[in-house]
Amino acid sequence: MIVLGLTGSIGMGKSTTARMFADLGVPVNDADAVVHALYEGEAVAPIEAAFPGSTKAGVVDRKELSRQLNEDPALFKTLEAIVHPLVRAREQEFLARHRDAGAPFVVLDIPLLFETGGEARVDAVVVVTCDPDIQKERVMKRPGMTEEKFALLLSRQVPDVQKRVKADYIIDTGKGLDSARQDVEAIARTLSSQKGP
Repeated sequence: MIVLGLTGSIGMGKSTTARMFADLGVPVNDADAVVHALYEGEAVAPIEAAFPGSTKAGVVDRKELSRQLNEDPALFKTLEAIVHPLVRAREQEFLARHRDAGAPFVVLDIPLLFETGGEARVDAVVVVTCDPDIQKERVMKRPGMTEEKFALLLSRQVPDVQKRVKADYIIDTGKGLDSARQDVEAIARTLSSQKGP
């Protein structure tokens, strides 16, 4: 089974691209969705212990957690030390399940793939990209987004140009959904015909 890593900076269209793979019947493990689930389960107690007041009614209060992280960005390391091992464990369960089911390939949708060394855990990488002006326009439409927030998010991500250099496949969502879908279908055809390790 081939493990394909899917990544891209904020606003590049990664989630849309992941849905295109899922629409083709490809199993997709969405790291963000896993984190959301953990914030309502296993991660609640350790996050409350490290970030007092960051949970309410048994779930992580993302707004309060963000406020504490913005006050002291060094705390991102503390949060990652709690969350990343839990995300990794869920990822291993996902891979084992689909390997047993005989899937030719699966997608690991990991926003911070390069930032967390995730490329070492996949066989190939797809980077979703678009023109920086399109990226900014998309991100600034998000509720509560500010120039400062956007700059902070970008500062925590490997620059798009570096990601593209490391990519095995590039999907440019700036060319429109049809073009992106064609790219996804071409990648799926290629990987389905290969035999993974």
